[in-house]
Amino acid sequence: MSLRSLVDHPPATHDIRPEQSDLRPGALEKAIRGLSSPFERRIRVRAARLERIVPAVNALAGEMGGIHDNRVGETARNLGMELRRKGFEIDLVARAFALIREVAGRTIGMRHFDVQLMGGWALLQGMVAEMETGEGKTLTATLAAGTAALAGVPVHVLTVNDYLTARDAEEMGPVYRALGLSVGCVIHDVPPGARRCEYSSDVTYCTNKEIVFDYLRDKLELAELANAPLRLQAEPLLGKGGRSNRLLLRGLCYAIADEADSLLIDESRTPLIIAGSVAGGHEIDYLRAILTFAGSLKEGEDFIADLTERTIRITENGQRSIDTANLLVESKWTASIRKNELTRRALSALYLYRLDHDYLVRDGKIEIIDAYTGRAMPDRSWEQGLHQLVEIKEGCRVTEQQETVAKISFQKFFRRYLHLAGMTGTGSEVAGELLAIYGLPVVRIATNRPARRMVLPGKIYPDLAGKWRALLERVRSVHATGQPVLVGTASVVTSETVSRLFTEAGLVHRVLNAKNDREEAEIVAMAGRRGAITIATNMAGRGTDIKLAPGVAELNGLYVILTERHDAARIDRQLAGRCARQGDPGSYEEFLSLEDPLLDGGKGGIWQRLAQRLPVQETSLWCSLAGHAIIHAQKRTERLHARIRRELFRQDVQTRRRLSFSRPEN
Repeated sequence: MSLRSLVDHPPATHDIRPEQSDLRPGALEKAIRGLSSPFERRIRVRAARLERIVPAVNALAGEMGGIHDNRVGETARNLGMELRRKGFEIDLVARAFALIREVAGRTIGMRHFDVQLMGGWALLQGMVAEMETGEGKTLTATLAAGTAALAGVPVHVLTVNDYLTARDAEEMGPVYRALGLSVGCVIHDVPPGARRCEYSSDVTYCTNKEIVFDYLRDKLELAELANAPLRLQAEPLLGKGGRSNRLLLRGLCYAIADEADSLLIDESRTPLIIAGSVAGGHEIDYLRAILTFAGSLKEGEDFIADLTERTIRITENGQRSIDTANLLVESKWTASIRKNELTRRALSALYLYRLDHDYLVRDGKIEIIDAYTGRAMPDRSWEQGLHQLVEIKEGCRVTEQQETVAKISFQKFFRRYLHLAGMTGTGSEVAGELLAIYGLPVVRIATNRPARRMVLPGKIYPDLAGKWRALLERVRSVHATGQPVLVGTASVVTSETVSRLFTEAGLVHRVLNAKNDREEAEIVAMAGRRGAITIATNMAGRGTDIKLAPGVAELNGLYVILTERHDAARIDRQLAGRCARQGDPGSYEEFLSLEDPLLDGGKGGIWQRLAQRLPVQETSLWCSLAGHAIIHAQKRTERLHARIRRELFRQDVQTRRRLSFSRPEN
């Protein structure tokens, strides 16, 4: 549904939680055939459409500048009524943008640039605006969010973590409030009783995970009434005791996804689960026995572990060992099917899930590390016994096993919004997926100022020892000039390895990873100071604004060094985007090796094998082979993840269609 249609035909008053089905007619077929005609037309005219908004807004600058502060609220209300009557005509949108720009200048001292006006117009058109890092996506979102909210459309601005959500809501809040709009903020610490109030705001900033869990909680509230629509409509007669008055969300009307490729693509497979305790608990002794037995199996002989695909393949020899294993004969859980599945999960816990890579141990508890944001997720757990097996492996207190009560994937959830848009600095690589799955075309927005980022030739070494020596020398030399340095790593364990290396060399530094996430704001604030050295996982990637201290720009700005490639090149681009923001100078360099985790198991293909057999003499041939090996491994991993996402989408659509005739939609 377009945003114009949402204003022209608002949800009925008895529809207490408007949303659309994620099973859209013909969606899969359109994705397979390619672009449908409306998308083709949109892409063909979008450049001209976006540019039209700039002169229209600039022409109103004088008029909006003459509005007295006391009249801003009244002007906004009148404009809102016009938007509700006529929809999002370009003349009205231009007036709204001009007013919001004027208000932003008065309240927070920031006026939207012309390119940000184009970005805001793209968001209203239901597109993903690809804007370079540092180009002010947070401020751009106020244009679309404020205009839609003035028209009476509830808006959700979604970000990837609590830190960014709270920061953006606080920084942009004065703009909305000056327009007479209310602003909500939903992060993990907001108590359940306050969430409904926050979601009732005109514009609500929230993290993707929090809103999905609140959506599932609403689903559970409505579960008993799913087959009784008349009873649901009559519930308001019950007053505050009605179930509809206990729902958190007002529906899924309009969402602006910040870092859209992360929210809509990278995390699309992640299942969000609300679980309840299993009656009687689980048999911990049996899980301990299974883990001990799995530890006795031999890799390569009894099973094959694939870290890239996160799979365990049991060999014929291993299957015979499982079939003949005698584990707690008295237990009721010794059925062969369950024994096979738990053995496979135990092997996964032992060989696929690694400490300080996939999880960390804090306060005696297992905390999962998000692979794309580098942040700890203390309230997330693996299902079907895997979490308990990892707890036993690490000697933690074993938590009670849970059973799934409600479940949904990010992919399915976001497709239920009536209108969806997004912003990111790295959308081109996944433009096809965004269009096929969500119907979102990606449009690239030019930078306000020419980019001054200096990308230096990458360095590749045959082993980790050589890489760490070279990295240390480079950081020493850059640090001697006073230029601040940001060293990026792909995991907690690597960040700690680099930290030990710097400590032994006498280099004072700060470390930002999932273990000290509570210090994030302080570390980020200091990272742009003269002589600062910061080591960080991809927590310092998306959305992190490292501001340069006075005099640092004259030292060529921030110097960013990547020490290992991530599974997706987009994450590497995000790290590079921490320097040279908004026209500032900055440098980016890579220090890689053929022993990096990305190339484990020979994922660099024939290029890796050839490079490993040649003598290392810093020849152009060896460097070329090593470079091809790293690129091959990264692209191979990207293709694998894309294939898994497509398969999830295909299976989800097929399953939904088969079941839609027999039960209501969940």
